[in-house]
Amino acid sequence: MTRGVSSTAASSSTVGADSAPRLNSLPPVADSRARVLVLGSMPGAASLREQRYYAHPRNLFWPMMERHLGIDAAAPYAERLQALRDCGVALWDVLAACQRRGSLDGAIDRASERPNDVPDLLDKAPGIDTVLLNGARAATMFRRHLEATSLRRRPELRVLRLPSTSPANQSIPLAQREAAWAAVAEHERRLARD
Repeated sequence: MTRGVSSTAASSSTVGADSAPRLNSLPPVADSRARVLVLGSMPGAASLREQRYYAHPRNLFWPMMERHLGIDAAAPYAERLQALRDCGVALWDVLAACQRRGSLDGAIDRASERPNDVPDLLDKAPGIDTVLLNGARAATMFRRHLEATSLRRRPELRVLRLPSTSPANQSIPLAQREAAWAAVAEHERRLARD
């Protein structure tokens, strides 16, 4: 399994003169070695514009991956994605599409939310045993759209909500966010013990 498992093309279009633009998510980054799936809510404007996960320069996702998995946050994007796959980490978002002005999750029109087919990804990557939700909004959207189906197919699945790596998340101290994101490396420690 490689990038492009989803048929959803990343783009935006305006639905009506007074409505927010319709946004489409990025394809998943996953392969058969995946053990952990990190789900965001919906890529921000910088990520959609650049067609790269966590592209905003102040987003802490890549620095967290460097700290906990040893992935060079300054490496070219393709190398970072390969390093994530090599570490058994998959990336995607809860939503495949939505309407939103700007980058904030709070601006997403709830009625426009369309989820990605995460249960299908879990079927294609049976080694995934942990889902890490990047922030409260991703957790809320996962519960709303995907939790029942995902857990029905995979009752043993661990689902953890982590503090958002978004630059908009200033309510949680950096040290607390870093400590929580250590969960991304926990699967490697568990594999080493087995």
